[in-house]
Amino acid sequence: MKLNLRKTELHELLPDPVARAIRHTLISVDDHLVEPPGMFDGRLPHHLQDAAPRVIETEEGHEVWQFDGQVFFQVGLNAVVGRPREDWLVEPTRFNEMRPGCWDIDARIKDQDINGIWASCNFPSQITGFCGRVFSQCADRELGVEVTRAWNDWFHDEWWQPYPTRQIPMGITYLGDPEEGAREIRRNAERGFTAVTLPEQPHRVGMEPIFSRWWEPIVRACAETETVICLHVGSTGIAPMPPGAPMVALGATLFGQLSLGACAEWLWSPWPSEFPNLKIIMSEGGIGWVAMLIDRLENLVDRSGYGTYFPGDLRPADVLRRNFWFATIDDPSTITTRHTIGVENICFESDYPHGDGTWPDTQAVFDQFYGTLPVEEQRMISHENAAKLFRHPLPTIGSPFAASLRPTNA
Repeated sequence: MKLNLRKTELHELLPDPVARAIRHTLISVDDHLVEPPGMFDGRLPHHLQDAAPRVIETEEGHEVWQFDGQVFFQVGLNAVVGRPREDWLVEPTRFNEMRPGCWDIDARIKDQDINGIWASCNFPSQITGFCGRVFSQCADRELGVEVTRAWNDWFHDEWWQPYPTRQIPMGITYLGDPEEGAREIRRNAERGFTAVTLPEQPHRVGMEPIFSRWWEPIVRACAETETVICLHVGSTGIAPMPPGAPMVALGATLFGQLSLGACAEWLWSPWPSEFPNLKIIMSEGGIGWVAMLIDRLENLVDRSGYGTYFPGDLRPADVLRRNFWFATIDDPSTITTRHTIGVENICFESDYPHGDGTWPDTQAVFDQFYGTLPVEEQRMISHENAAKLFRHPLPTIGSPFAASLRPTNA
């Protein structure tokens, strides 16, 4: 299969940096993995194995995924960690042009050690559409279901189980049938998964809108198993682009706008009211928009009278704080709004291995932007909120990663 892509020569990967000093116990709620070649080998029923996603080489020398008559390649700035800055707008087109921590779990743990990250929640990559939608929209329903299960089995066996305290177990689910999707969420929950990634605005990719009752079995499965719903910005595409707009620059600029829109839609959907214990986290959109959303929600109740949707005396802003969490890398101008948002609703992310990512200096980034906050708030944002949300273990006292744990007698 020939793609209209040109192979560009890249510089060599930079040498391993020295491990950074650990001052803060850090859990990153938004990182990414790149699915390795061969991950589906032997994981599908025999009659479907030849139709599984596979890596092929194009005439231009790219390594790309092929599945269901389509090809999927690495997006620029998707796997640039460890590369010289001048390569950051160039496609890493082969696995040996990426830092191995992108796709190899042993190398990833090494990179977490260098970076001072205790635990990491990893979203899938392009072959899944970040949220499983590619498999769910497969022309062959049985194949889509089995590939979804195979992806989760690989994650369980090869990514999570080798280092269960260092990786937060987040799966995907089948989105072509709500009952099947619910079964996969429950199957994963039974073996320890605590999160699932779903499309943030499903109507944008040809799926039922989140307001539809179609989603009830999937959302119910999440609520009943305490599975956190992770909504990653861009999982249903970038913001609409006017003709002639610089797509990469403008698209990245509008991440916060996308998160605000998706969060508002999920808030006003039936699900937070119907399932009060539902947990949803917004990833990679920052927190700068959250206080603005809260102000608007309060206005709906106190001035315009539009906010009578929730039962009883619940205010929309209270439901937001009850059911939603928000991920941040730095947000230096708006961290002052943290008490409006709720410090207990803010989690930290490093975004490895993307262009926004802070590897290998995440410890220094956290210290720069949050180091002057009260130590109790630092602990909440750096690790306590995430550990509670995802029910994930913290390091033991004496571990180098336990640098900022709350004293046991506190």
